[in-house]
Amino acid sequence: MHVSTNDGTRIHYMDEGDGQPLVMIHGWCFSHRFFTRNLDTLAEHARVIAFDLRGHGDSDKPTHGYRISRLARDLFDLLEHLDLRRVTVLGWSLGCPVIWSYLELFGNHRLARAVFIEQTPRQYRSTDWTYTHATCYDEASLAATQTQVELDTANFDRQQLETIMATHPSEQERKLLLAEMAKAPPAVRNALMADHTRHDWRDLLPTITLPSLVLVARKDKVFPWQGPAWVGKKIPHAQTVFFEDSSHALFLDEADKFNRTVSRFMQAEPQVTA
Repeated sequence: MHVSTNDGTRIHYMDEGDGQPLVMIHGWCFSHRFFTRNLDTLAEHARVIAFDLRGHGDSDKPTHGYRISRLARDLFDLLEHLDLRRVTVLGWSLGCPVIWSYLELFGNHRLARAVFIEQTPRQYRSTDWTYTHATCYDEASLAATQTQVELDTANFDRQQLETIMATHPSEQERKLLLAEMAKAPPAVRNALMADHTRHDWRDLLPTITLPSLVLVARKDKVFPWQGPAWVGKKIPHAQTVFFEDSSHALFLDEADKFNRTVSRFMQAEPQVTA
């Protein structure tokens, strides 16, 4: 299924289950199929909508629009098209800034709750911030990342998959996930990372009024766990849950715990609604 955004880009999404809507947003260079261990289980308790960001998966790959603010508008268009209300919006990695930008631009419109998974509010190192991205933490390391993505995409993807998981996927899963990553062109990835990695969202977090759940992986190889945990400290009244045996893709490493945690959070009555 697809929805067209206001600039004519077709966004691919899946829609399963009934009940309260849960909208799931994947990370940079991945797709909604990275939630392969979660979608069916979560759909037993909610209406699950998982979509591919523009330039990723089976969504269109236009030559423009690879900015966090544009992705936030794409999310807005999806919610409007499906007329979703009282949404629990869930972002993993890059998906978190998409939600943060949405909140900055559109407030709590159509949203009831938010789940933030494994993202630091600032990826670059500074005198007052050390919980940075492991390999993309300043302009020089950004350029190095972009060069590897452009010149050695397949090897970059294999390394990424090893980095984001503390466990090992089955060979079938591995092939599926690598095939999904291959759908994101290097030019798309590099344009989006150039915008994404320079943002600093620390000032926004204390203004969030949605009931929020923050999920943190202790063994993350992408960020020190203190960065994502800082998000939980700064969002008012947020619940923070630690995953002791997970890397960046904690919903794959500890899928059962993830599914239970998100389902319970959705079943609780939210205190703030749009």
